[in-house]
Amino acid sequence: MTSPNNGLGDLIRDPDEAIRRMDDWAAGFAAKAQRYQAAQEETERLRLTASSSDGAVSVTVGADGTVTDLTFSNKIKSFPLDELSRAILTTMRRAQSGIAEKVAGVMAEQLGDEDRETRTLLLDNLRGRFPDPDEPEDQPPAEPPPAPPAPSGGAATPPASGPATPPRRGTAADPDEQDNNPW
Repeated sequence: MTSPNNGLGDLIRDPDEAIRRMDDWAAGFAAKAQRYQAAQEETERLRLTASSSDGAVSVTVGADGTVTDLTFSNKIKSFPLDELSRAILTTMRRAQSGIAEKVAGVMAEQLGDEDRETRTLLLDNLRGRFPDPDEPEDQPPAEPPPAPPAPSGGAATPPASGPATPPRRGTAADPDEQDNNPW
């Protein structure tokens, strides 16, 4: 029985070649790990800043979406509190919406075309977590179904159940949110 060229039989006959191939394979993995480590370190240093349209609020976030800086101009002295809250949240979301693009740039620089599927999954996850606040939602929220008519005979109707409370971020119910690290 003959084996094809460069098959397992050739490696068994030439242990030096087998060792060289394993060393090349291990070196490739080590180099890949270094590229990913460099990408992660650069991503952790990312900061994105957005300012409100009137310049009253400025918010800086890290690549995991956490606020790292929040500044106000003197304009906020005349803001009603609900307007200030809205300005802070809108500005924070605007800063966060740039995370996926910045991480994509880091990945392209550090990893080139390597692992396209992994990159796509990661960036889709970031886009889902930090969507562009200026773009409309894909689907408007569904309206609750109309309440059924009251039964005849004067029987009391059971209370309508409210919407289920979504799990908090970082809870066991949402394992993807356990770690804010975009990796």
